[in-house]
Amino acid sequence: MTGLTLTQEDTNPPEGGPVGAHQAKRDKAADRAAMRAFRPSRRAPAVVVAVLLTLLGLLVAVETVSALVGSPLRLVPYDRMLGWASSTLWSNPLFVLASVIVALIGLALLITALVPGRPRMMPVRSHDPDVIIGLRPKSVTRALAHAAEEVPGVHSARATLRGGTVAVTPSTSGWDKERFTHEVREAVLTRLAGLDLVEPYRVTVDVKERK
Repeated sequence: MTGLTLTQEDTNPPEGGPVGAHQAKRDKAADRAAMRAFRPSRRAPAVVVAVLLTLLGLLVAVETVSALVGSPLRLVPYDRMLGWASSTLWSNPLFVLASVIVALIGLALLITALVPGRPRMMPVRSHDPDVIIGLRPKSVTRALAHAAEEVPGVHSARATLRGGTVAVTPSTSGWDKERFTHEVREAVLTRLAGLDLVEPYRVTVDVKERK
């Protein structure tokens, strides 16, 4: 099975006629509103961190109150921990290992917060800040796969989203891979332009020969 891959930037066709400054401003505001509305959230990591911090706060509060009333619970062996810390050198392998683990956990939380998650919905242009429209990624890939399958000679096709790229893999029984690649690309780009998504997407086509 052989394949040919071609990449092309997706560009929306220019709108006909001049656009007034007021409408252009509304279009930009509408795009920003849609992007904010469908911005991927990090709920699961946030919930985990919030629960851990809450439990830690409750533990500190319980220990503090119990010590103030004269009957410390000592749920955490502070004395042993303090003794170990005061007698342990910075070069101790166990201390270095613990420091590395804590640093890795902090780095993982930072990366989780900074790296965007997978979008639940893909914003579509509405030209009105008060109207928010979105499409499910699965619906978009299905529509693009159908567009590729409408090309004569294509038996089946699948489309996947990888960040800002749409990867289309059509299956054909022909030998003119370059022609199929061009026609599939054009069909997918036309359907993508018709969806009028807010974010631009690149399109890659990898034609597979059907045995």
